[in-house]
Amino acid sequence: MPDTASFRAWWAGRSPAAGTAVMATGIISIGLYLTGDETLSRIALVLASLAWLGLAADFLVRLVGDREQWVRQAGTPAGLTAVAATTVLGTRISELGWQGLAEALLALSAVLWPVLLLTVVRHWRRRMAGEVFLVCVATQGLSVLGSTIATAVGSDWLAHTAMVLFWLGIVLYGVSFWHFDLWEVKRGAGDHWVAGGALAISALAGARLVAAHHVNMYLWNNDDQGVLRAATGTLLVLDLACYCVLLVTEAVWPRPRYDARRWATVFPMGMTAVATLSVAAALDVFWLKGPGQVLLWIAVAAWLVVATGAALAVRSATRT
Repeated sequence: MPDTASFRAWWAGRSPAAGTAVMATGIISIGLYLTGDETLSRIALVLASLAWLGLAADFLVRLVGDREQWVRQAGTPAGLTAVAATTVLGTRISELGWQGLAEALLALSAVLWPVLLLTVVRHWRRRMAGEVFLVCVATQGLSVLGSTIATAVGSDWLAHTAMVLFWLGIVLYGVSFWHFDLWEVKRGAGDHWVAGGALAISALAGARLVAAHHVNMYLWNNDDQGVLRAATGTLLVLDLACYCVLLVTEAVWPRPRYDARRWATVFPMGMTAVATLSVAAALDVFWLKGPGQVLLWIAVAAWLVVATGAALAVRSATRT
């Protein structure tokens, strides 16, 4: 039988990267929304929201009651999952039309982002794991949420801010790649996939910015629009290439055992599907819709596998 004390011990000792479970579930919800599977999308949204609430409560408890541990975890790139998860959840909520709540989540993310980003960058070193790309993911997450809300409410200043974050995120990707240990594709436990996920969310951010132009035709000039469309298409191509490479490395160096960092594999898979579907619509490349749907259901299957592994791991850790 599950033991309460054992569960508390497991919860206290979990990885700060637990936010990737919210990111993975949230992006699956967005993907299902884009393909019209609204019921499944809302189920995923409820699961992501409940997980986010639990992690948010724990975040506050540690901040108030265990500042030393909070600072230690905030200094790792995984700490930025707090920002990334909040922006993914906020994006799906904005798509439901709940702009007030989405704006509150954007404000919360915007407050946390510079604090956590600067803390993480100060602890950077060479040859880091795939979580190093979370500096890009968190930044592009703000861009995606900002441009999504800007499109919904017609806010030009928010769209321009999202554009600045988009280009900053691309710069941060390059810096992250410099610090990334390429051998992680062989020995990584799952978070090495974030190298592709960061490209995917960058492509999604570009697609949302292109879509914002349809609300206000004067938002971007012709040069800005052309560069944005070219950058978005290039990012998607790079993401799909990275996706294929990572799939090959999984076949060559299989890692079948469950690891909590596998949520950081599901998120890039889901994000690649969402980016493909979004770019297809934003750039009028409609033949990409079919591949995007296939990629989404592959991501859903991966989510089910990892969720099953997580449930069995919790059961094993908390059994008396």
